[in-house]
Amino acid sequence: MDINALFTDEGLRAFTATVRDQHIRDAQQYGQIADIVRSRLEQTPIDGDRWLSKRLRAWKVARQLKAMQKASGEAASKAEALYATYVNEVLELPQRRAVAEAKRLERKSGRQAAVGAAVAGSLNRTVTALHTPQEQPAGTVPQARPTEFVTPDNPWQQWPMAAGDERPPSTINDYFAKGDGQ
Repeated sequence: MDINALFTDEGLRAFTATVRDQHIRDAQQYGQIADIVRSRLEQTPIDGDRWLSKRLRAWKVARQLKAMQKASGEAASKAEALYATYVNEVLELPQRRAVAEAKRLERKSGRQAAVGAAVAGSLNRTVTALHTPQEQPAGTVPQARPTEFVTPDNPWQQWPMAAGDERPPSTINDYFAKGDGQ
């Protein structure tokens, strides 16, 4: 067998078909031998046997042949799995990678377009906000009258002092003089 032939599609297909067929034939032979051995041992008494001894002995011996049949069947399926895995992992891999790369580039360009649209929308909102009239910003309610600062000349003399020299409650006007900050 040429080892280099195993690395081609036709060579590996031929090898796995040969191995699969051999294991299937072996499995069939093991099954036939197991049936023959079981039936003959069930009919052959050995001195000192009880009523189920022959059947139990036949089952124990035939069970080993059935295990060989099962192993050969699994080996045949593993030969097919070998070919399928080779095709999937070696022969079709470059094509799958090219398709994945194309999808990745498509997603990337879609993301870039979405980011560009978001930036353009943000800039548009900024320009619109900067060109609105300054006298009344958008979305605000106009005030009926401007804010007034009302402070008495001397807050301590405005209210009469109660018994016990209590101080009247403080207001914001006590701390800021009239007109500060305008």
